[in-house]
Amino acid sequence: MSEPAISDPAPSEHLLQVEGVTKTFGGLHAVFQVSFQINSGEIIGLIGPNGAGKTTLFNVISGYYAPNAGHIRFNGQDISGKPPYKLAAIGIGRTFQVVKPFAGLTVLENVVIASLVRYPKRRQAEEHAWKVLETTGLADRATVQASSLTLAGRKRLEVSKALALEPTLLLLDEVVAGLNPTEADRTIELILSLRRQGITILIVEHIMRVIMNISDRVVVLNFGQKIAEGNPRDVATNPGVIQAYLGEAPQ
Repeated sequence: MSEPAISDPAPSEHLLQVEGVTKTFGGLHAVFQVSFQINSGEIIGLIGPNGAGKTTLFNVISGYYAPNAGHIRFNGQDISGKPPYKLAAIGIGRTFQVVKPFAGLTVLENVVIASLVRYPKRRQAEEHAWKVLETTGLADRATVQASSLTLAGRKRLEVSKALALEPTLLLLDEVVAGLNPTEADRTIELILSLRRQGITILIVEHIMRVIMNISDRVVVLNFGQKIAEGNPRDVATNPGVIQAYLGEAPQ
């Protein structure tokens, strides 16, 4: 029996609700009973030490893993365990920490492939892809092979492919990591511009100045559990967060 289709999202108090989500691998809780909400128009930072469960949680939200317990709700609709292509169709896009463009294709062709989800006709998909590249600052590189891009360019291409899906919610997985300060600032500007366009953002990032400067709220994971949530200033001074990162409580 084929699984039921996901209907168009209806208005909800929260755009995304993560409710007691647990993901287990061979008895190990990679994520354990994590809950938080995201409102439309927010930028939410998701942080934690290496191995805290951030990418696993991303994979659960975006449909790559089904939760072992708990629920993911998008605009009030339970989407737990639904495959990524169905979530993309209702407005959830994501980037990946390890960027892997179609290296033998041009930058434009990479984005056209993603655009076909929304625009099945090639001409319309190309027109949409050009608009996306103009937004992300890659239009002048549209005809070059993706393999020729710098790391910063490949990360922008990753964002471009996600934007081609016309997401309401965009999950960004370390899009600033590895960039020099100038490139990082340009990426911050891009993220803020996407929010101004009405896109809600959940971002995982290790660079604290990025998270603290752009996030409305920050959720902190450690050993798969949520240990703090709040505005960036409060989270940065939370003793539990400091201990998780530094291994000791503040004196």
